[in-house]
Amino acid sequence: MKKHKLITRKFKMKILHLDTNHPLLLEQLNALGFQNDEDYTSSKSDIEAKIQNYNGIIIRSRFTIDKQFLDAAVNLKFIGRVGAGVENIDGDYAQQKGVLLISAPEGNRNAVGEHALGMLLSLLNKLNKADQEVRHGKWQREDNRGVELDGKTIGLIGYGNMGKAFAKKLRGFDVNVLCYDIKPNVGDKNATQVDLKTLQNQADVLSLHTPQTPSTLNMVNSEFINAFQKSFWLLNTARGKSVVTDDLVTALKSGKIFGAGLDVLEYEKASFENLFSTNMPDAFQYLIQAENVILTPHVAGWTVESNVKLSQTIVDKIQAKFC
Repeated sequence: MKKHKLITRKFKMKILHLDTNHPLLLEQLNALGFQNDEDYTSSKSDIEAKIQNYNGIIIRSRFTIDKQFLDAAVNLKFIGRVGAGVENIDGDYAQQKGVLLISAPEGNRNAVGEHALGMLLSLLNKLNKADQEVRHGKWQREDNRGVELDGKTIGLIGYGNMGKAFAKKLRGFDVNVLCYDIKPNVGDKNATQVDLKTLQNQADVLSLHTPQTPSTLNMVNSEFINAFQKSFWLLNTARGKSVVTDDLVTALKSGKIFGAGLDVLEYEKASFENLFSTNMPDAFQYLIQAENVILTPHVAGWTVESNVKLSQTIVDKIQAKFC
């Protein structure tokens, strides 16, 4: 654990923790001189009723921090989001109110990169399918013949922390890595930045690394998929609502998409802690039965190591700004 000097100020900044995180977060913030209160169960309205007493919030995705909440938080100086995406926070309004938004994409980018690579290799080599068959006494070698990653073109949409981490993992393979991003000049030695049409013309694999914004909602739909010149494999470790599941299933059935590795789903609740509470949609029932689909419960960035890194990143950024 890092050594921290005690904050010297006339009053202690008060932080309200709304989600559980690694213990080091509380331990180090206490050592820095902050007052830390925890409330992991109260309703959003109950939190709003007392939020004026706090200067900082630490949250993952428990609920949305909207204009009403921010108007009630009259003494708020910062919001610490222990994760990468910040779509559950009205960042523009927070900025207008002078509230600093602190996130931690550095904390789980390596985990996401490794998870994406694992999903891709499993898909290409039919590892999940073969494993289940052998467990049930089936020994089908020809039917489980894999496809090699070498020689393929990998297209990344979104080339920030997560996209760059995945591209770095791909350096050990003989592959061509392309990236598309709304920001200019983000390409590097690991990925060549191209326009979207070029990516769609060349990619054998598409991996999403985008935040949830109005422009990425339902981005991967039938029109988008059919714009690819070749059939391809799809990876999504970003946000579930970027992919229209019905259109994905149509593409899987037709062979336009060879297979999909999905760590996130359109049906996730905003907190990411649960799926839908109603009956399973037909498209999801197809996914859970498909042999060429790998599903994980939004855990790409959820490793033992990232649990530590995420919390440490938040502590370090709070310390740099307020100590």
